[in-house]
Amino acid sequence: MVINCAGPFLDTALPLARAAVEAGAHYLDVTAEQPVVQALYNELDAPARSAGVAVVPAMAFFGGLADLLVTAALGGGSQADEVEIAIGLDRWWPTAGTRATGARNTATRLVIRDGTLTALDDPAPTGTWPYPPPLGVQPVVELPFSEVVTIGHHLKVGELRSYLNTAPLDDLHDARTPAPPAADEEGRSAQQFVVDVVVRRGTETRRIVATGRDIYAVTAPIVVEGAVRLIEGRHRHPGAGAPAEMFDAAGVLSALARNGRSIAVRSDPCLAGE
Repeated sequence: MVINCAGPFLDTALPLARAAVEAGAHYLDVTAEQPVVQALYNELDAPARSAGVAVVPAMAFFGGLADLLVTAALGGGSQADEVEIAIGLDRWWPTAGTRATGARNTATRLVIRDGTLTALDDPAPTGTWPYPPPLGVQPVVELPFSEVVTIGHHLKVGELRSYLNTAPLDDLHDARTPAPPAADEEGRSAQQFVVDVVVRRGTETRRIVATGRDIYAVTAPIVVEGAVRLIEGRHRHPGAGAPAEMFDAAGVLSALARNGRSIAVRSDPCLAGE
């Protein structure tokens, strides 16, 4: 098995994944880059199926977590009229890899409109989002990551909008912002995150929220949970696919929540008519 954590994934993902498939090994990575996920789906699905292995990009905070949450909110359904994903960070201490990826990835970001992947408006839409505690109401900008591609690969969605609050972008764009400082014995930073997902289908609205600490540290248990399930044969089929396409979304989220130091997940009851 290959677990690729070495970005920028625009440079590393396809050659490593291709080598893994040729060697008969499963492949996972933690990419947030949309073009990477598209390339792996398009170029390696058939070879991976023939080899009997799985290629699962974006098994991480960006990409995978939102895909798992949206799929769990649908409760076994595969269609939604509208999906909104609001990622909220109380701050952002970027790693060197994040900075290198930002410089390397200049591709146009994609969203889903009328059921089709399409370019994000320029300038990107802005607004506010009522995050659950500890963030509260925050200004946001539409800033899609790889979750748009993972979700669109296996779910039929009419409209998908993915937001990030703007405050952590100031940290990201400031060259003086340091790398994540360890704040506990496990090396996690004190950064807090919220991933707030709202799914609408007809007159039905469902909301599911994940909270936790340190977007980089939480990626480790997410990708390891995927690796364990691949080793144990608890994936749905060979080929290239999204995290929630390959694995039971509710099961993965429950496993992460049981960890106690990964994420907390809560679902609101059906909010009909909202």
